[in-house]
Amino acid sequence: MKNLAPDILRQRLLIEGFYNIEVDKKVIEDFFYSITQYLNLKVYGEPIIFSPGGEGKEENQGYDAFIPLIDSGISLYVWSNSRFFSVILYTCKSFDSQKAISFTKDFFKSEAIEHKKF
Repeated sequence: MKNLAPDILRQRLLIEGFYNIEVDKKVIEDFFYSITQYLNLKVYGEPIIFSPGGEGKEENQGYDAFIPLIDSGISLYVWSNSRFFSVILYTCKSFDSQKAISFTKDFFKSEAIEHKKF
C-alpha cells in the first residue's frame, strides 16, 4: 500500500483472537480504559458500545464498540457465539505494538492471537 500522506503519522494495528472470559458492556469499557492507560493514549469521550440484540444473523451477534482518542480511536468487534474478537487501534501517535498485543492477549485470556501492523 502506497503511503499517500507520509507527513501524517498514522499507526494502525489489527489484533484478532478467541477470548476465554465473559464479555459484556462493562468488560468492553474496562478493556478500553485499561489499554489506553497502559499505552499512554488519551481518551476524550465515553465509549460507544452497540449490541444489535437479535437483529441480523445469529452468528454475528455480539458487540460493536469504539472509544475516541485525542489521537484517533480504538474499535472493538465481538462475536459472542464464536467467542471471537477483533480490535483495531488507529492512532496519530506512536505506541508500542508489542505491548498492545500482549495486553490484549492477557486481557481476553486468549491462548493465541494474530495481528497485523499497517
